[in-house]
Amino acid sequence: MPRRRLLTLPLTLAFAVVAIAIPAAAIAARMPTNDKDFEYQVGLWGDLPYSAIQADPGVPNLIADMNRQELAFSVHDGDLKAGNGVTANPPSVNCDDALDAAALGWFNSLKAPAMFTPGDNDWTDCDRPANGGFNSLERLDHERAVFFSTPYSLGQKRLRQDVQTEQTCLSYVSGPATGPTVTKPGACVENRRWTVKKVMYVTLNVQGSCNNLCDTAPNPEEYAARNAANIAWLRASFAQAKAEGDAGVMLISQADPGFDASDATRAPLRNPKTLAETDGAPDGFQTFLQAVRTEPLAFGKPVAYVHGDSHYFRTDKPLQDVDGKQIENFVRVETFGDNAGTGLNAVHWVKALVDPESRDVFAFQAQTVPGNVVTHNN
Repeated sequence: MPRRRLLTLPLTLAFAVVAIAIPAAAIAARMPTNDKDFEYQVGLWGDLPYSAIQADPGVPNLIADMNRQELAFSVHDGDLKAGNGVTANPPSVNCDDALDAAALGWFNSLKAPAMFTPGDNDWTDCDRPANGGFNSLERLDHERAVFFSTPYSLGQKRLRQDVQTEQTCLSYVSGPATGPTVTKPGACVENRRWTVKKVMYVTLNVQGSCNNLCDTAPNPEEYAARNAANIAWLRASFAQAKAEGDAGVMLISQADPGFDASDATRAPLRNPKTLAETDGAPDGFQTFLQAVRTEPLAFGKPVAYVHGDSHYFRTDKPLQDVDGKQIENFVRVETFGDNAGTGLNAVHWVKALVDPESRDVFAFQAQTVPGNVVTHNN
């Protein structure tokens, strides 16, 4: 009978069938898919530390965790302190020189090149009395001197960067506690770009708190100069990326500018087609966002926009074209940030996995720092 013959196959033939099947399965397991092993990894963090416990042990734990990884570099996307100083709950530090000195120590303790882009709590909000009542532009110039005095990154290994050297921003000359500030033309040397294996990275000084158009001492003149410089740097960077055949671009700034009308608790509300703010607050982002929309559409390859500001880790695709269609080659990534009610819970970072030959170039993983995990008991 046929069934009996199948059951009594010679033993040598049975082994032959198995010998053939095993390599076939192994080959199938190795078949290429839409993804592949990534070429390198990048660390992304920001909006830290906001309190004493986040400063120690939180940030040292986070840095130690990044140092255990083989990172190409890391970027802190702004806010080295809470929005208010010693009177805040929880209390933070103010905006004096010690703030930047401490941050410089953190960045230089990172084994890989370390990058930084300023945040509103570092300078635009420093004119608040709770932060020491500093002149905000003077604080930005101090950060430029501490973090951006050379064309190299921070960190134990240094990476050379392109720097925006045109004198199109403003620098501080003098100014009383009240009254007009005396300024002069200066360079936005904090705006940088660098390329690693055919992927470009760009930092832009874009700030929360309406981008310096509101709060304690708004400065429309400073905003206008810096906003124009940011847009020029953005456009020049995409032109270079296109000319050099780069596979993708990552933009990093501090502010969450808002992209639509979905969540007023975390970002300004705006019309997603016009990108105009709809909540009546001063709009420090519309023209910049219009450039952020135009350039990725023309580039046509993957673009990631990394920011902090609203303290809510997420990745999504919130940017629409003028017809209300999702721009599919654009992804927004927001890094972890302080959540005052949860102590160390938010002191974590995001790993970007980068491969110029993969379909989407970028993938993102939340990195929960073991030493900063708070145990929840039932």
